[in-house]
Amino acid sequence: MSWKSESDTFQALVVEKEGERFEVGVKTLRIEDLPAGDVLIHVAFSGVNYKDGLACIPNGGIVRSYPHVPGIDLAGFVVQSADARFQAGQAVLVTGFDLGVAHFGGLSELARVPAEWVVPLPAGLEPHEAMTIGTAGLTAAMSVDRLEKNGLRPEHGPVLVTGATGGVGSFAVALLAAKGYRVAAATGKAAEHDYLRSLGAQEIIGRSELSPEAIRPLEKQRWAAAVDPVGGRSLAYILASVRYGGAVAVSGLTGGGEIPAAVHPFILRGVSLLGIDSVQYPAELRYELWERTAAALKPTGHLERIARRIRLDEVPGYAAEILKGRMRGRVIVEL
Repeated sequence: MSWKSESDTFQALVVEKEGERFEVGVKTLRIEDLPAGDVLIHVAFSGVNYKDGLACIPNGGIVRSYPHVPGIDLAGFVVQSADARFQAGQAVLVTGFDLGVAHFGGLSELARVPAEWVVPLPAGLEPHEAMTIGTAGLTAAMSVDRLEKNGLRPEHGPVLVTGATGGVGSFAVALLAAKGYRVAAATGKAAEHDYLRSLGAQEIIGRSELSPEAIRPLEKQRWAAAVDPVGGRSLAYILASVRYGGAVAVSGLTGGGEIPAAVHPFILRGVSLLGIDSVQYPAELRYELWERTAAALKPTGHLERIARRIRLDEVPGYAAEILKGRMRGRVIVEL
């Protein structure tokens, strides 16, 4: 796939802020509007992530300068490259680093990025499948990988996944189930129980159950481990409820950045708190993880089940929905 010419204009979602004026909408840009970078990419698909939602509100704390193009992940085809590792027409993807935060992102027909951010698209993975996985799926894969490196095995007991209908949660449920784990999925959405069971969840837990009025330093041991993209008060209860020697992989703070937790689970049960960062995860390690994630998910049909496609001009509405916790699975944007 190729772009028409370097002089052509292209469409992008642009966020602008000047004084009290704040606007988000699709605008026409020129290639010279793009930031510097080694690789020019014709974007085929992007996604809507929580950070993108924050970028689309006036005080989201994500955007560092305006005007700005959000989109923390993208998949597409190389148009031009100053780096010999990438050739015109090659299928590639980019997630993390400063994409969509301090650097124009993937919600644009064209993107120009540093070569160090670019990952070749794994064989057998289509661009729309890569964006169905996206940052959310990569974060879930990193969480499961860290838990297993910490010693987790299916025979150790059930694994809790919080925010289970969201992007990270949906993929964590599917990945764990595919590996033979018994998955307990936590959600506050009663209408989504069938969806979670279709991904492999064997137990559904109400979100309120994870935030009792009083949280004791040590609760009944329930889960061998947990994948938590939510954080906040419920994390304190989860830590107090993980079995001896277990771990919790934490990747988000939609439930808040404060944890009213006691030290007891760490020193009396040997519980580990594992921080998951998909932003600065080394590019040389990403390709292998992408390959393994795709291999685990593609045969199951979960990619189609988890994602829906939208147009670029529909992004602002979905960005608002993701901030309210109303989105299920992944929303991918076809450019």
